[in-house]
Amino acid sequence: MPVGKSIIDIAKDVIQTEADSVLLLKDRIDQKFDEICNLIRFCKGKVILVGMGKSGHIAKKIASTLASTGTPSFYLHPGEAGHGDLGMINSNDVVIMISYSGESDEIISLLPGIKRIHTPIISMTGNINSTLAMSSEFHLDVSVNKEACPNNLAPTSSTTAALVMGDAIAVSLMSVNNFTSEDFAMSHPSGTLGRRLLTLVSSIMKEGLDIPIVSKETLLIDSLLVMTKKSLGMVLIAEDEKLIGIFTDGDLRRAIEANVNFQKLSIQEVMTRNCKSIAPHETALIAMQLMESNSLNSLPVVDSENRIVGAINMHTLIQAKLF
Repeated sequence: MPVGKSIIDIAKDVIQTEADSVLLLKDRIDQKFDEICNLIRFCKGKVILVGMGKSGHIAKKIASTLASTGTPSFYLHPGEAGHGDLGMINSNDVVIMISYSGESDEIISLLPGIKRIHTPIISMTGNINSTLAMSSEFHLDVSVNKEACPNNLAPTSSTTAALVMGDAIAVSLMSVNNFTSEDFAMSHPSGTLGRRLLTLVSSIMKEGLDIPIVSKETLLIDSLLVMTKKSLGMVLIAEDEKLIGIFTDGDLRRAIEANVNFQKLSIQEVMTRNCKSIAPHETALIAMQLMESNSLNSLPVVDSENRIVGAINMHTLIQAKLF
């Protein structure tokens, strides 16, 4: 431990050193970066990331980020590439090779084979005069003034810089390709966002006999029995199968405060008219946003002719693991 420095001081120095290294990249974003992004954007094949050691881990992360944000991509281990997997690359692809020194043997040995099939190479190195940089069609300078490691040996600032440069490419491509949250969900079906965007109301709503429905003439006391039995915190009021109102837990509290006669009043006298509803083809995300923006716990589901076809509440969304 450096003399006179606490663990907290050292940690802060590491963060500052790496932050300074990242900021250096900003001034290196120029027309060449734009050309690199366009090369990737109009690539007819896939983007293949190659790196060894710590740079290999960064290459994997960048490949994953690109693939999940609309740019088909995968990581190729240079050792495996040197023993047959180089055949995964063809002339329609773009290869991004990461090596801070630009002289990693496992990377350099692949250059002749990639050059022979005329696949463009983008390199990320910390040495613009290295073999890899000089052999690439495009080079991105990710050099840093120093590593955060006290011995200036362990890849720390340099790997962070390469990762951020990869993120800059991925996010730039997302923007110019108008990559939407719906597109993101398509490649993340198991995530919460994916479920919210891909799950339709029709697939989670209560249907048939599970829907709490009464006619407008039903007494309030009888309506409460239906509401309790169906356990959705609401009862829907229908006329000729069409939605004309809703009575919720909130309405019940207000009725109690007003000391209404539950034995004599009909549900139409206390129901909320012109209530919010949702169509079965809408996504669960739309339903959730509608409920949150209007402070609702329940929603009727109606078709294009306002006929009641289902019902959902917040518990329905929770059961579907949408939170």
